[in-house]
Amino acid sequence: MRRPRPPVRGKGLFSGTGLIIVCLAATMCALLYPVWSYTDRSPAGVDVLGSQTVPTRYGPLSGLDRDFVTKLRLAGLWELPAGRQARHKGTTRAVRTAGDHLVEGHTRLDAMVRAVTARLGLVPPDGPDAQQRSWLEELDAARGTDYDRRFADVLRLAHGRMFTLAAQVRAGTRNSLVRDLADVAITTELDHIRVLEATGDVDFEALARELNGAGTPPAVTHFPVPLDPTTGPAGGVPTAPGPGASPSYPLPPATSSPPP
Repeated sequence: MRRPRPPVRGKGLFSGTGLIIVCLAATMCALLYPVWSYTDRSPAGVDVLGSQTVPTRYGPLSGLDRDFVTKLRLAGLWELPAGRQARHKGTTRAVRTAGDHLVEGHTRLDAMVRAVTARLGLVPPDGPDAQQRSWLEELDAARGTDYDRRFADVLRLAHGRMFTLAAQVRAGTRNSLVRDLADVAITTELDHIRVLEATGDVDFEALARELNGAGTPPAVTHFPVPLDPTTGPAGGVPTAPGPGASPSYPLPPATSSPPP
């Protein structure tokens, strides 16, 4: 008579060792999945979601880059006519000279902006915004020394904001066209800041209040991405001014010194 066989104990995956192996494998999968999920993903994909960055033949173009190019174009659309106006409405030589600097600088800078927007496939604005139109209306209505003060104050405030944005973009942009444009913008804006301050009409206390009251820099305006960012229309080749191309108008001495 055969003896009854002992009960079959777990083997393979059903044994104690097998269960341990299964648990270890599951743990490894859980640890490796996040790494795998980001492997071979392009960083541009994250940029597009986070900052509206798009690829171009000149390097990535971020939302801040496009905001800078657009605002630089807007600046020229009202600061250029303001400069022309100051040439004949200014009551002092210093104010009229500041107008000369604005006309010369923004004529050159705006041509470069339009060339850059053409090459990047961007559509630049064709008129100043509401705030800039209101500033032009104020200048139109002002007369005499009141015009001199208003011109110096509002243009100095606008140039200070644009200078800050240009420096921020220049420090971080990865687009070669935007980088070159920021270089010229910084030089031009700084020249205009200096010549406006040289009028002696800038109210530095009011300027500080305006800038501090703004708190943080203006938010980036979300403009549509380029129509064809990888190729873009050929457009004109932007050219930066060469050596000695700084404004030819002399910088007059300040009629009064700014407060310490």
